[in-house]
Amino acid sequence: MAKKENRRYINLECSVCKNKNYTTEKNFINSTEKIEINKFCNTCKKHTSHKEVK
Repeated sequence: MAKKENRRYINLECSVCKNKNYTTEKNFINSTEKIEINKFCNTCKKHTSHKEVK
């Protein structure tokens, strides 16, 4: 079984309007680079790239 201590919650921020729209979990030991995902932004009303912020 995987350990729960290695996973932490992170916020995803829209790169266009700078809104923090999503929260997700990330394993900090296996993936040290920052996440960038295309997701739908309710403020912009379109799919934009969302980057990891703390």
